[in-house]
Amino acid sequence: MLIINGTVHTMEGLTIPGGYVEIRGDKIAGFGPMEECPKQWEGELFDAQGGHIQPGFVDAHCHLGMFGDAVGVEGDDGNEATDPCTPHLRAVDAINPMDRCFQEAREAGVTTVLTGPGSANPISGQFAAVKTNGRWVDAMVLQAPAAMKLALGENPKLTYHERRETPTTRMATAAVIRENLAKAEEYREKLERALEDEEEKPDYDAKLEALLPVLRGELPVHIHAHRADDIVTGIRICKEFHLRYVIVHGTEGHLIPDLLAEEGAGVITGPCLGDRSKPELANQSLETPAILQRHGVKTAICTDHPETPIQYLPLCAAMAVRGGMDPESALACITIRAAELAGVAHRVGSLAPGKDADLTVTSSHPLNWLSRVRLVVMDGKVVVSSL
Repeated sequence: MLIINGTVHTMEGLTIPGGYVEIRGDKIAGFGPMEECPKQWEGELFDAQGGHIQPGFVDAHCHLGMFGDAVGVEGDDGNEATDPCTPHLRAVDAINPMDRCFQEAREAGVTTVLTGPGSANPISGQFAAVKTNGRWVDAMVLQAPAAMKLALGENPKLTYHERRETPTTRMATAAVIRENLAKAEEYREKLERALEDEEEKPDYDAKLEALLPVLRGELPVHIHAHRADDIVTGIRICKEFHLRYVIVHGTEGHLIPDLLAEEGAGVITGPCLGDRSKPELANQSLETPAILQRHGVKTAICTDHPETPIQYLPLCAAMAVRGGMDPESALACITIRAAELAGVAHRVGSLAPGKDADLTVTSSHPLNWLSRVRLVVMDGKVVVSSL
């Protein structure tokens, strides 16, 4: 497949005003200016007609397929709010690829998402990185698990306050996380001793087994945190247990951007389209992504679908431009930066040769709300076309 005559946003530090992208099979094969475009081509040919060609968009944090659209409680599978510690829950067992929001994602050019449990529990479960095209979730998985979800702040407090159970304070939320990480460390030590003495082998524990990759540094934690103090608590716990981490939401990140930069923290910001519906959103600002970026914090933008519907991911990036970020950086926040923070940049997020052939063609700049999606390609196959 050859896509020609468009502004090519490679997201690899190069933008080509008039260029082409070559696809062979399910991978990106190359790109360049039109002067270097292959002269003879026998495969599919699409003319971008002066539009823009960019990677498929990546939503680094959402709950797509976990909360059924227009279904109600029957399709509400995002929060197992009966136990504050549920690391053994897997998003792949709840994702419904038949949810029509997957189609809306594709039609908007969103080709990859990180989706998983909500924030009711301090330790909520395992996120998965999935493509948005398919009917069988196992065939859509890019990486599973992709992250372990932790949650701090208001949501766990409210969930268990209503049940009159712990945790109902920020102290208790942090304590639940620490306690179970410590138990997982002890479990790991027993397993190691059991290699020499079978009698030392502990009884199988699904929760602790799920936390072992986290302790080994193989699986990052994604920490739901809005307030600055909750962000810092999350980082504090991660430093205690030597965990890899990403901050999700980071609503008050703009109040401590220098500190986040010093820690090397990555932040997935958003959602930005919504009211300040709860106290910890009081300092919500469209300027947060721009401020974080200026201080050297690796930043992405998410919808938190269904908080903001998945198809508005490009609009969320456009709102960051209104908040002071330059357009190309904002586009990076929903392509390569999102892929990096989601741990899938080796496959998606840019038009580098060898990466998955996931891309979109838009009639004008992709963050221009008047622009239309004209073509969406996933794994080298056209899934949306209005050419």
